[in-house]
Amino acid sequence: MTGYHLAELNIGTARAPTDSPEMAGFMAGIIPVNALADTAPGFVWRLADGDGPGATALRPCGPHVMVNMSVWEDLESLRHFAYRNGPHLDFMRRRRSWFHPMAVPYLVLWWVPAGHIPGLDEALSRLDLLRRDGPGPRAFTFRDPYPPPAQATLPVEAPLPVEAPLPVRAPVAQTG
Repeated sequence: MTGYHLAELNIGTARAPTDSPEMAGFMAGIIPVNALADTAPGFVWRLADGDGPGATALRPCGPHVMVNMSVWEDLESLRHFAYRNGPHLDFMRRRRSWFHPMAVPYLVLWWVPAGHIPGLDEALSRLDLLRRDGPGPRAFTFRDPYPPPAQATLPVEAPLPVEAPLPVRAPVAQTG
């Protein structure tokens, strides 16, 4: 066990407004899937906005971009919930029916000192870092994970500078 937890942010550009028939299945599943996350082994915290299920009313990246952010004890706990939990995995398999494909990274992972709850500015700066520099110890993905920092570096790192955000969604060429 380290003195660090794993933070994650993922974003998606919705295909339709949250109150539309196209998004009804997604919106109906948020509360039950979040309830499973809240009781999952290794779960620490998740972003909620108070105006809807999860953080669905928050739009820090534009009117159609939804965010999900959480903190977990370790990478394996999050990986297990995300990819081995039936209801969440079913949600992920259906994501393309609710969200546009993205040509840029839309999920970022990073280590935070245990007890630190990241803000959206911090999370978005990590996503920008991943998009700009690729995976590294300060911003990475499930495919290219990095271990937590050594115990000797436990103080909270200075926040990354806020730079002009990268585009949230680059159009993906449709074929056919």
